[in-house]
Amino acid sequence: AVFLASPLPQDRPHQAEDVEALPAYALAQVEADSFWCLSKLLDSIQDHYTFAQPGIQRMVFKLKELVARIDAKLYAHLQEQGLHFIQFAFRWMNCLLMRELSLDLILRVWDTYLAEYGGSEDEPNEIGDGFAVLHVYMCAALLVRWSDELQKMDFQELVVFLQHLPTSGWSNKDIGELLSQAFIFKHLYHHAPSHLVNS
Repeated sequence: AVFLASPLPQDRPHQAEDVEALPAYALAQVEADSFWCLSKLLDSIQDHYTFAQPGIQRMVFKLKELVARIDAKLYAHLQEQGLHFIQFAFRWMNCLLMRELSLDLILRVWDTYLAEYGGSEDEPNEIGDGFAVLHVYMCAALLVRWSDELQKMDFQELVVFLQHLPTSGWSNKDIGELLSQAFIFKHLYHHAPSHLVNS
């Protein structure tokens, strides 16, 4: 709708017929702009879907370091139970939480990711870095949310729980709280990587 705003009539609400009446060059421009936006989004996660998936591996490693610093008791319990972060977080990174949250909630999360600026140290004004950066903090907030329950579970219970998170009854309020926590974690830890180094 944003890309269509300019060629559509400005004096009244838009109708489907207005779009159908647009000249081919206007629609081609909208298509080109949409493609450019999708390309920028995919640029930040391109290495998630190449050989050996280094982007996902890097994000899982960052999540592990982050949880060790944020919630040492939970991290220690996961280690004691022999649960490796790759066993549950790989799916979170690969599917961008699509399997953990309902569509209406994932749209809210992804909208926030798309709007996120300044996630990358290399290009602080790039848009779309939320998928590569904020997503790790979102996953940390998601895991830490159930810290007390998780610390009472054995290996098998942990695996089952983390693969079937109880989010089916969640609302926008729950997602808003989780995103707020993710922003706090990002603010505290992202530009201070020494906080993530185990002492």
